This record gives sequence, structure tokens and C-alpha cells, in this order.
Amino acid sequence: MLRRTFAAVLTGAALSISVLSAPTAGAAEIMATTLTYDDSQAAEFKDAVAAGVNVWNTNVTNVRLVKATPGQRVNIRIIADNGWPRATLGPVRPSGTVTVWYGRQAVQQGYNKTRIASHELGHSLGLPDVKPGPCSSLMSGSTGGVSCASVNPNAQEKARVQQLYAGTAVQSADAGKVLAEVG
Repeated sequence: MLRRTFAAVLTGAALSISVLSAPTAGAAEIMATTLTYDDSQAAEFKDAVAAGVNVWNTNVTNVRLVKATPGQRVNIRIIADNGWPRATLGPVRPSGTVTVWYGRQAVQQGYNKTRIASHELGHSLGLPDVKPGPCSSLMSGSTGGVSCASVNPNAQEKARVQQLYAGTAVQSADAGKVLAEVG
């Protein structure tokens, strides 16, 4: 009797586990667009770029930025130069390439390095400048002020990137333009 009761309990437990782990009918699977980036020309800004990538990867789910491996197609090229930071306006797609120029001039004037990287990557993901704007808006860029250390996109900026990479968005007519920061 004890054996039959124990066997019935085990069978019931096994059925419960399989029902709990079975996928629910009609559940939407979240598929993120993966974009690769190349920081081999980012010089002294590689750490800031990695921090900016992390900002986006922790704030949105519809797109993932991943460092390209040798020989892999690159979607976002990051190049250090002596001018102001600027970037090609996206949204970049897995078949496309955009460029971020990480300008030393803004760093020399005291702007936050991670904010610069997050802001310029935001352009590559399809966000235009919001100027003038408060420090709480990542896309306000330099108008947030030299003392602004806010590196995260606000709710509207996150929502826009989520929308752009939801699979149904139409590419903006302005995509491909280079957006330059003015200091």
C-alpha cells in the first residue's frame, strides 16, 4: 500500500513539473536584434565605449550590442578622433553599418566619457538629439552641461529604441545622416 501511494505521488509530481515547464500556447518569444560593434579604433575610449554598450544592453531588450569578433560583420564602427563626438543616425540594421566618432574635444572640455559613448550609440540606434534638453535626457548631449553624469536613457528614449527594434518599425527618412555635437 505504501509503495502504491509513493508511486502515485511521484507520478503526480512528474506530471505537475511537465505542465509547469511546458510553454504556454500563444506566448510571444522575445527576439532581440543583435548588432556588432568594433572598438579597435576607439583608442583610449574603449572602456567608455564598453560602459556605453552596457548602458544600452541593460536598458532595452529588443536590441543587443555585442563586440565583433575578427572577421565578423561590423554594424557600428567606433573611431576616436580630435573633433567633437558625432555619429551616423540609425537605426542600423544587421545588414548595415554606421560610424561613431568619439571626439576628444568633448572629453578635454570635461564631459562625462560614458555619457558621450551612450549618447552617440543612441544615435546609431535611431535617436536624434533633443536640444536644448535637461541632463535627465541622454539625447540632450552637451546641453545637459559639463557636470551632467547621467548615462542612462530616459523612459521615452528607451521606448523609442524598443519601438525601432520591434520588427515593425519603418526606418526614418533621416537615417544615415551624421549628427555632430556642438560644444
